[in-house]
Amino acid sequence: MGKSETRAARGLRPPKKTSSTSHVLPRLARRPAVAKAETPYHHGALREALLEAAERVLERDGLAGLTLRAVAREAGVSHAAPTHHFGDLTGLLSELAAVGFRQFNEAMAASSDAASTPLEHALARPKAYVAYAQAHPGMYGIMFRTERLDYSRPSLREAAEASFAGLANAVGMMRQEQISGDALTLNQGAAIARAWSLVHGFTMLLLDGRLEDILERLPEGTTAERLLEAMLTSPVTTKLPPGGCLPPAKT
Repeated sequence: MGKSETRAARGLRPPKKTSSTSHVLPRLARRPAVAKAETPYHHGALREALLEAAERVLERDGLAGLTLRAVAREAGVSHAAPTHHFGDLTGLLSELAAVGFRQFNEAMAASSDAASTPLEHALARPKAYVAYAQAHPGMYGIMFRTERLDYSRPSLREAAEASFAGLANAVGMMRQEQISGDALTLNQGAAIARAWSLVHGFTMLLLDGRLEDILERLPEGTTAERLLEAMLTSPVTTKLPPGGCLPPAKT
């Protein structure tokens, strides 16, 4: 795979640093927990069980606690089972991130489908983005740890590309134009980057607990969700000095 193809295959590529703290927006429903296996798995069921076990370990113990042995122990199978199905820890993390992207994509699609007004539709995907991260902070974090993932794996590449396509389509709808993820104009790229930066940045600040100081200064009862709505709907205005030009930057 050439360099340009590799870059395109990575789809959404966020900042590498992630973390998680308090939850403010309504949580998405977690997938039902799967009990540890007490009987042997058959065929493809073991692979799915290992991924479900890995998700539980990740959300409970964090990335530092997610090892092949911990996953095998959680699933109640031999220590060799994860290696057989995923090769190494990078392989397991990559397949787990693919699961996260698919969950993420499904949550956003469902939120858009449930919207009944233009305003609700415009706010649906950003709200779902933040809500997924709050409900699954560990999964959300590993999805954006690019240095820990192998994007040559088809499942991860396809799931990440689907996320980018969903973002591009959403921005295209707001701009009332068709956007192709393969070839963007500068303005289209800027619009996508702006939308993603705003929502991803808000999400990271929220998960890190860095918005608490702002929320405490707002009128009583103002939630993070309301703050996000205001960010998305309030026009950005800049008061220019007389003459209509900004002063030159100091060097």
